[in-house]
Amino acid sequence: MTERDFELLDILSQTGNITKAADRLYITQSSLSKRIVTIEEELGVTILLRSRQGIHFTPEGETVLEHTRKAGALMNAMRAELTTRKDEICGTLNAGVSINFAQYRLPALLGTYKKKYPHVNTHIISGHSRNQYMKVLDGSIDVAILRGEFLWNENRILISREPVCAIMNTEFELSDLDQVPFISRRTDASFERELARWLHENDIHITNTGIVVDNISTCVEMVKNGLGWAVVPEICLHSFEGIIRPLSFSDGEPFVRSTYLMYTDQAHDLPQVKAFIDLVREESHV
Repeated sequence: MTERDFELLDILSQTGNITKAADRLYITQSSLSKRIVTIEEELGVTILLRSRQGIHFTPEGETVLEHTRKAGALMNAMRAELTTRKDEICGTLNAGVSINFAQYRLPALLGTYKKKYPHVNTHIISGHSRNQYMKVLDGSIDVAILRGEFLWNENRILISREPVCAIMNTEFELSDLDQVPFISRRTDASFERELARWLHENDIHITNTGIVVDNISTCVEMVKNGLGWAVVPEICLHSFEGIIRPLSFSDGEPFVRSTYLMYTDQAHDLPQVKAFIDLVREESHV
């Protein structure tokens, strides 16, 4: 059935007469009768009964009429809403965001975005950067905010490049780090390689008597409570009150952690996605 059929049934209900309905629809009685038969065959029910007094809807026909009227009203409402929103940015933004960025930076960014574009539905998935990378690769999200280096042949915006720091409680300030428990955390391979390089260059040996945690917030809390020292990016240190030492490699290159926004050309064509990308570009700290 089509929207034309919705109109056809509604006019038949109003006129109660094949001839009058055909005139209003600007078609022949024969064409109208054939269309009614086609609809009845498609639905597997008899819609109309004919008599000398005109036509009557069967109980099944009344059910069909009720639903087609609702469907017609929904189509009209959809067109009206689309017309109203032609000058508005709306739709749905599907974004995958790394855990740390989601915790420390996303709320402020998303707050600005929602104020500017209140009609956009935002679906945010937070998780490890590697998982978000796979999602943007297979197209299940529109954009991804990732920390670390990932192979990407399409569009990428550098959001920030922050120092990586050694942190410790003040009681360990003068201690040899080899003698202080190291608190490590599960992270991506690129960060682990850079960390291993820095430890090697500074002749620091990590023993297996340290502590391993699964997220950066827990790591910082462990350090605050004097359980050891750690190497973390600056993003998580806004409320840390201990010793913070930005790190660099032996060649003078600073040890940094980069954050990127990644997206495809196809995703950029969606107005709500383009608006988010433009906002991220404006808010970038680089």
